[in-house]
Amino acid sequence: MFRFDPRSLSIGALALATALTTAFWLDRMDGSAQAAEPAARVARADDGHYWARASIEGQSVDLMVDTGSSLVVLTRQDAERLGYRLDDADYSVRLNTASGSVAAAPIRLAAVGVGSARVERVAALVAADGLPHSLLGMSYLGRLSGFEATPTTLTLRG
Repeated sequence: MFRFDPRSLSIGALALATALTTAFWLDRMDGSAQAAEPAARVARADDGHYWARASIEGQSVDLMVDTGSSLVVLTRQDAERLGYRLDDADYSVRLNTASGSVAAAPIRLAAVGVGSARVERVAALVAADGLPHSLLGMSYLGRLSGFEATPTTLTLRG
């Protein structure tokens, strides 16, 4: 005589559904797993800051990582080296820094990359003066899939 147990039937159905779902996804993956793109790592400097060497407009620029900055902010010197020629009228934004208020010009960078962590069309500002170095802010960092700081290393995931 065959005995029907609803609990056993539901466990069996769940196991069958799991097996079929796994088989479906294994078939879709075509048997080859894609390697995740490696993360970019930035070492913490002796001054306690993370300094990233970024590729912007095909040129290398050193930027201090600043999660408190809403945007990437370039010094006028770095912007000029990258080919941005701005007039006084372009500096239409007031930027509040630790050193005080500074005039800034809004621009859009074609791409910013630190190692394998690359972001395209990044909003940025060019500070007219008063900024000692360029900053890697949240208009870049916030568009990454993630970033993590430890006492020694900043990891950026593209």
